Amino acid sequence: MPWLPRAITLDLDDTLWPIAPAIDRAEAALDVWLASQAPRAAARWPRSARQRLREAVAAEHPELAHDFTAQRRLTLEHILADSGEDTALVGAAFEAYFAARCEVEHYVDTLAALDRLGARLPLAAISNGNACLVRIGIDQRFAFSLTAREHGQGKPAASIFHAACARLRLAPHEVLHVGDDPEHDVAGATRAGLQAAWINRDGRRWQHSPQRPGLVFAHLGELADWLDEASRAAVPTAPAVPVESRSRSLA
Repeated sequence: MPWLPRAITLDLDDTLWPIAPAIDRAEAALDVWLASQAPRAAARWPRSARQRLREAVAAEHPELAHDFTAQRRLTLEHILADSGEDTALVGAAFEAYFAARCEVEHYVDTLAALDRLGARLPLAAISNGNACLVRIGIDQRFAFSLTAREHGQGKPAASIFHAACARLRLAPHEVLHVGDDPEHDVAGATRAGLQAAWINRDGRRWQHSPQRPGLVFAHLGELADWLDEASRAAVPTAPAVPVESRSRSLA
């Protein structure tokens, strides 16, 4: 009898949508906002300089490695202060960036696959990023979203996977984690006791940790096909335990 998960946790960036175009849109939106609201900062801090500064902020604040929002806000505060602009504008500047960052373009298979998966099992999101499922408009497809910022530690730490399993009221071995990153998603989930599925959209060879994925799919539609087939061939030993009320995780 094939193994069946009782819930699925999913990575977000580069699993449900490509992250690079979203970041490009966000940086472009910030360029427009700075030119309008903080022109001295716009002139002094073009995109390339902001990126270098953000990397420096991340290096100087390792305690914020799990919190991209805090890193971004510190970067903006430095940019504004260094340019003689009002640092009270940090919130508005971040909002201009973040609103565009949440304007993601899903992979063509994402939404239909989520609907198929969610019709069979509870879905939860586990992300090191700060995407907001409410703003993106897919929060109702998930039982909850757990971010590294909310948890205090990101993948591949076992604790964030275990926290998600606890909210699902399932043991780790009953949960399948799905993601694109070999270390954060596959190795991290496997070490934490979950089953892992690698979404390998680019046909890459596995050249990573010894925690190899038990399942490999080219896209989420293949995962949904696998779950349909496995469900027809197996009868779950017990019904899934209802999870807590849906929660909305904001950045």
